[in-house]
Amino acid sequence: MKRNLDIRYIAIEGVIGAGKTALAKKLKNHLDAKLILEQFEHNPFLEKFYDNRRRYAFQTQMFFLINRFKQQEEIRQEDLFANYIIADYIFEKDRIFAYLNLQGDEFKLYESIYPLLAKNIVKPDLVIYLQSKVDRLMYNIKKRGREIEKNLTRSYIEELSEAYNHFFFMYNTTPLLIVNSSEIDFVNSEKDFEELYNQIFRVDRAPIEYFNPESIRNS
Repeated sequence: MKRNLDIRYIAIEGVIGAGKTALAKKLKNHLDAKLILEQFEHNPFLEKFYDNRRRYAFQTQMFFLINRFKQQEEIRQEDLFANYIIADYIFEKDRIFAYLNLQGDEFKLYESIYPLLAKNIVKPDLVIYLQSKVDRLMYNIKKRGREIEKNLTRSYIEELSEAYNHFFFMYNTTPLLIVNSSEIDFVNSEKDFEELYNQIFRVDRAPIEYFNPESIRNS
């Protein structure tokens, strides 16, 4: 299949447990790309946030905002010389969590800082949104068994899933590929991965497309 050569910087998004990092790593190996991973394990407030959202939301949010900004600066200054760049997040996702978790003066302070950091961020050539059912997300979270995620509740994942869907329903910043990831196993099935890979690099893809593997298999 002829490959779209204009796609060099790919960012993958989705709710916790959607498979962002797993897909990023597979694409990195397939393309010999520069890999940019969200450093959630470096955030000293995250586990406390999952246990007490209201108390630790602002500290958690600001740590992520600054850390993501530093990573994005590396992309702007150095990594565009790489043949391919694969990231397991987009900078704009920070606002999804801010709208969901911050209130009052904390939110106002966040809103005064975010635009200053966002103005020079390099935009991906393609964003992949892994859209998944909550049951599948909860299964994946439980299966990987991260200690830091032990207090994640289904209600929070439901809130987050709704917020992500709303965000990407309105999204028009870059080309976007929405993937029904409840119906694909790109981690364990090479056939599924190749299906998705071909969709990513299709030359005739529209600016916004929805990829439903099940509909293709049943057609």
